[in-house]
Amino acid sequence: MKIRPFWVLVHRYTGLGMTLFLVVVGLTGSLLAFYKELDGAINPHLYVEAHGRTPLDFDTLIESAESRIVPQANVQSLWMSSAAVQFSVSPRQNEQTGQSFELNYDQLLLDPYTGAELGRRRWGVISEGMTNLMPFIYKLHFNLALDDAGMWILGITALIWTFDCFVGFYLTLPAKVFAAQHNQPTASPFWQRWRRAWLIKWRGSPFRINYDLHRAGGLWVWLALLVFAWSSVYMNLGDTVYQKVMQSVSDFHQPWTDIEDLPEPVVHPAIDLREAYRLGHQAMTRAAAEHGFQIETPVSIWINRAKGFYVYCVRSSLDIQDHEGQTRVVIDANSGQQKMLLLPAGQYNGNTVTSWLMALHMANVFGLPYRLFVCVLGLAIVMLSVTGVVIWLKKRR
Repeated sequence: MKIRPFWVLVHRYTGLGMTLFLVVVGLTGSLLAFYKELDGAINPHLYVEAHGRTPLDFDTLIESAESRIVPQANVQSLWMSSAAVQFSVSPRQNEQTGQSFELNYDQLLLDPYTGAELGRRRWGVISEGMTNLMPFIYKLHFNLALDDAGMWILGITALIWTFDCFVGFYLTLPAKVFAAQHNQPTASPFWQRWRRAWLIKWRGSPFRINYDLHRAGGLWVWLALLVFAWSSVYMNLGDTVYQKVMQSVSDFHQPWTDIEDLPEPVVHPAIDLREAYRLGHQAMTRAAAEHGFQIETPVSIWINRAKGFYVYCVRSSLDIQDHEGQTRVVIDANSGQQKMLLLPAGQYNGNTVTSWLMALHMANVFGLPYRLFVCVLGLAIVMLSVTGVVIWLKKRR
């Protein structure tokens, strides 16, 4: 088989295999570009306005959360924003019966300025109604709302998508480099030939318009498609494929890949969440002085029980995102010792690339214009998938 027809078949059938998944992630991704605005509009009772107020410190917020959920639950993580503080919680074990408490929620939301409770919900459980619409859309986008199985499905899809980006790009190039003119081999006008691939013949037949939309549309947003495909590999296969590839070509470090699992998950760490925050804050303050950056605001703290560490995250002057941040310090959950410091840029080149990939994927950079672009890109992904199916049906007939 000739090389080009072979890659045509590869592109055709990998595209068909990805169609359903790309339509799902494209449509949901368009909505997620405005997640906070949409969730706030649907659930205004779960969000507050800052009105120039200063948020409470993490210590006070954690105490406020624990006073509401103990003894039935443990706080797993805290995520701060100007509109709400989100706590993820898990059931504790009843010491008398040995059974875990039953909880009808896994997310607690507090007012960041007063500590008052805003609401509770089982995050992403669509049976609870509109209060979980946007979280459910997020879960669809991230793992098809199928937990680990969905992560593997979308991770493999993202890996194929990354490969297919290069195949699709190759197929837009002119098939012939040289053409015979007056019986003499002369250089073919490559750029003129390739220029056709970028254009849409709007006066052509419906099939020609469909074909041009598929080919030219893919070229117009090709770089963005590659960024979203490879960043999706990071989100779903970050500790396997993405890690191996990035560590082979760059200096890349993450706590969930560099730190080994413990023989048994940490159930009752010697360092509780509030102490972990204090230790993390002290470590971050030292790091800021040593590396010459400014701490702007704390963002989150969470525990990884399988590996036995806390991750304390702040927004700093090194962050590239419009909101939140990825300046992190890792604290041992039992000893309280600092295990890692991870800066979003300028420390490890693989981490810097990953910071940019995630900021671009999450539409958390370049302000509103880029968020609008990401919203449109999600629809473009759907269009490319649908036009590809139409081309296949026509070829099949």
